[in-house]
Amino acid sequence: MKKNKPKYMQIIDAAVIAIAENGYHQAQVSKIAKQAGVADGTIYLYFKNKEDILISLFEEKMGNFVEKIEEMIAGKHSAAEKLLIMIKAHFQMLSDDHHLAIVTQLELRQSNKELRLKINDVLKGYLKLIERIVLEGKETGEFSIDLDVRLARQMIFGTIDETVTSWVMNEEKFDLYALAPSVHHLLINGFGSREC
Repeated sequence: MKKNKPKYMQIIDAAVIAIAENGYHQAQVSKIAKQAGVADGTIYLYFKNKEDILISLFEEKMGNFVEKIEEMIAGKHSAAEKLLIMIKAHFQMLSDDHHLAIVTQLELRQSNKELRLKINDVLKGYLKLIERIVLEGKETGEFSIDLDVRLARQMIFGTIDETVTSWVMNEEKFDLYALAPSVHHLLINGFGSREC
């Protein structure tokens, strides 16, 4: 129920900015409340603590992202095309939201093991989406029948994720979105030449 209230998303969006600008450990609940324009106590009507805010933030943003991808690939027949759409959408989302890119690529990774396990739980929906695309590609013959689905899934996610991290670490000096076709080509074709 709380998730449907406007202040819930107001706090989530404020937390993205506060954590990106101050770092997770320095982003006290009071800073998040100030950024959201609410009283400190209001935060606790929606969240148990700062950790809960971080997990909820990731759930909301990742959940919305997966839903958006599902809509974008619906009706597309080629697994390779679906993969390109997904890579482009991932790069576009983080290119469009500098603060979210910092939070997902840097701040989420500095958290403790328990928090990282919860974050990995949230990632499952995205990983399942990648897995479905890979399986579909195997079934249609677009991808090798011998392809290890779990390994392919990890490589796809890892490549996309590391490309974004590199972009954030390089202070966003290059056009992330423009790299999508190259990343896609590498994932689909590997390193081999046609003659190999």
